[in-house]
Amino acid sequence: MKTIPSFTIDHNRLKRGVYVSRIDALGKERITTFDIRMKEPNREPVIDVPALHTIEHLGATFLRSHPAQADTIVYFGPMGCRTGFYLIVKHEVSSRDILPLVTELFAFIAGYEGPIPGASAAECGNWQNQDLPMAKWEADKFLSETIECITDEQLTYPR
Repeated sequence: MKTIPSFTIDHNRLKRGVYVSRIDALGKERITTFDIRMKEPNREPVIDVPALHTIEHLGATFLRSHPAQADTIVYFGPMGCRTGFYLIVKHEVSSRDILPLVTELFAFIAGYEGPIPGASAAECGNWQNQDLPMAKWEADKFLSETIECITDEQLTYPR
């Protein structure tokens, strides 16, 4: 089997950041997949499942309801390794250009109060597996320790 491109990135050197994972053609449209890396792989604890699940619910709801960007959002969801999320958007977009939306997203999650969207038995297959306080803590940590002081090194995959 062919090695997929994301497995060619040296995860031992990967830092927290926002990376363009790939740009693909979908018909005449281009789509950009972002690697929103909240944890340093293999070097710090991963995000626990209930917090990850809550970030997914809040993030997907926020992005798909965003007044200016909703029509560009294709997907937002967790990585299987639990070190971050994938965000897929229409068009070819750079890591630097997506930062305002990512900043807004994590500020929303960090400050969220209220019921978790989609967290009922009728709306979710594992609705009780949620942790809003921990999701807020993870979002605030990523925002303050990474997004608000991000460097060019955290916007381009290591070679």
